[in-house]
Amino acid sequence: MATIIERLRKGEVPEAIDIVFKDEGVSKDQLVEGLLDGSIVIPKNANVSRTRVVGIGKGLRTKVNANIGTSEGYPFIDEELKKLEVAVKAGADTIMDLSTGGPLVEIRKEIVSRCPLPVGTVPIYQAAVKAKEAYGSIIDMTADDIFEVIEAQAAEGVDFMTVHSGITWRTLEALQQQGRITDIVSRGGAFTVGWMIHNSKENPLYEQYDRLLGIAQEYDITLSLGDGFRPGCIADASDRAQIQELLILGELVDRARVAEVQVMVEGPGHMPFDQIAANMRLEKEICKGAPFYVLGPLVTDIAPGYDHINAAIGGTMAAVSGADFLCYVTPREHLGLPDARDVHEGIIASRIAAHAADIVKGIRGAADWDIAMAKARKALDWNEQVRLAIDPERASTAYAERKVKDVDGCTMCGDFCAMKVVAEYLGTEAESC
Repeated sequence: MATIIERLRKGEVPEAIDIVFKDEGVSKDQLVEGLLDGSIVIPKNANVSRTRVVGIGKGLRTKVNANIGTSEGYPFIDEELKKLEVAVKAGADTIMDLSTGGPLVEIRKEIVSRCPLPVGTVPIYQAAVKAKEAYGSIIDMTADDIFEVIEAQAAEGVDFMTVHSGITWRTLEALQQQGRITDIVSRGGAFTVGWMIHNSKENPLYEQYDRLLGIAQEYDITLSLGDGFRPGCIADASDRAQIQELLILGELVDRARVAEVQVMVEGPGHMPFDQIAANMRLEKEICKGAPFYVLGPLVTDIAPGYDHINAAIGGTMAAVSGADFLCYVTPREHLGLPDARDVHEGIIASRIAAHAADIVKGIRGAADWDIAMAKARKALDWNEQVRLAIDPERASTAYAERKVKDVDGCTMCGDFCAMKVVAEYLGTEAESC
């Protein structure tokens, strides 16, 4: 089956282009040009129909991903389906299933079948779980075990996959030579490095990259080149290991484009605020404009319980500086598996970050939303303010809880409301609520 890129080169315009064109309000020519030069991707499995088709990349709205998935301690399908429902309602653009506990195939099939959004996975998680069950150890899995899972997940309808192909002996040597406080914090990165050292072999996702590209071609999977050596604390940011992996990812982006496979690149992680812009520019240069998918970045290490705010601070700067795709971080990051409420709060925080960046980027319609809200506030139109809020339910509840019966306005200022006072003296009364 031809990929979107192959079809475009033949002069066809796949339906996905029309959907994204209408959603984003950009020209079809801009979309086609971005897809052909690799600065835009549309993660969509060729065998699956989705209610929502999403474009990610240059000139498009900054997108937000929500991670859900079980663990050994919480292997419950119903909880994850609830999180899926919450994530979709809260406005996530994509979903990733990162399950490592319970019936993994059943969980993923349920998520893929119920999710209207593009679905991503990290296949090495399932490969590691299967290896532990079959051999008693993650590091005893074979290269074929990994690729069998990748192909199976593609056949099930997954739209994009994180693959840690940039981990090689070169990146590991860079890590060992420089040293780190937190070493490797990526689960997929840790599994891969453990496997390499135990088996004295190169990373199969690097060594057999053409095999991976073949699977991606067959199902039109978008590859998300994972940052297995992303910094796990701000002291480890922008070190040799991180940059060495990025250099290799740049080479792999080139190879994916030759194979007409869509590809994006993942990035940090924990990073001081003043390093974020430079890191975004570096990725865009080394990876020739490939869409950049970042976790946060988290700008400090001291915010357990508030890491959704921590990540939103870094995410805004990242997106302003070139990142195209933000992976949400929940308040429970570093502390435990998130619940449905954590998922909601994480998505809203990331969406605020993305929107703030889109205003600066000049994304079509971004500033219009804020102008509409400003006019509603000027008019003291509380219903419209709630409707325009990024989280209408939260806004409605917050207003109602502190509203005094038979009194116009909010209870912050009451009769001393600046909008009312100024409107009165300017001779233009504000509308009542």
